[in-house]
Amino acid sequence: MSSPRPDLAPDAALSREEMEALQREIADAAVFADDFSFDPATLSNPLATTSSGGDPPVVVGVDQSFLTNEAGDQDRALSAVVALQGGEVVERVHAVTPLEIPYIPGLLSFREGRPILAALDELSVEPDLILFDGSGRIHFRQAGIATHMGVVRDVPSIGVAKSLLCGTPRGNTENLPAGSTVAVESNSRVDAPDGTLLGYAVQTRQYDSPDRYINPLYVSPGHRVGPETAADVALELASSYKLPDPVRLADTYADEAKRSLDE
Repeated sequence: MSSPRPDLAPDAALSREEMEALQREIADAAVFADDFSFDPATLSNPLATTSSGGDPPVVVGVDQSFLTNEAGDQDRALSAVVALQGGEVVERVHAVTPLEIPYIPGLLSFREGRPILAALDELSVEPDLILFDGSGRIHFRQAGIATHMGVVRDVPSIGVAKSLLCGTPRGNTENLPAGSTVAVESNSRVDAPDGTLLGYAVQTRQYDSPDRYINPLYVSPGHRVGPETAADVALELASSYKLPDPVRLADTYADEAKRSLDE
């Protein structure tokens, strides 16, 4: 994959202030609205896509695992990428690269971005959509890892986070029925006017029990995808588990690749 905006690629040598300034530039360059040529309803249904006369879109999931040195410190990232077409896995690749900085809340893409870009470079197929295990617009500066990577590659992208980094849900998010969505809007912690729609809490699965419940995912547009479409895609691609299949399969593959290296 080529990088239309290499000037916006993450650079761990930047100061914190420079990183945050770059994120604001990325947010300005991002398109938080639908800008793609495929029908989201056909992402996991090859028959529907075939009847429309086109090939199924290629949907890619990205996740990370980490390797430790002899001292027990994390010193390398293993970035796993799984590509699906019509609901079937068509390619799996990974890359192992050094970790240059520690985890800093809000600056995840500067720790994990270059490893992810290295893994995406290994792909032979061209993604139509990329789902990341992390935030998109639901971010302090509206530039989570899905937005950063999406803008650098200029590919439609979505962030799928397990916890809420910032913003305020417009309703209760506890014990939601499966299929529910609750809008998440900006607040004083976000570089956007209060009330700006950032994304959605998305309940892909739920227990049929009053005694326990599954927390929602926090889904937001990364680049060239609107918030409503991002939520719809997460629901569409979560076939049997909480996580959408591309991200879940990338997570599984990351563990598998890590075990093979450990052996």
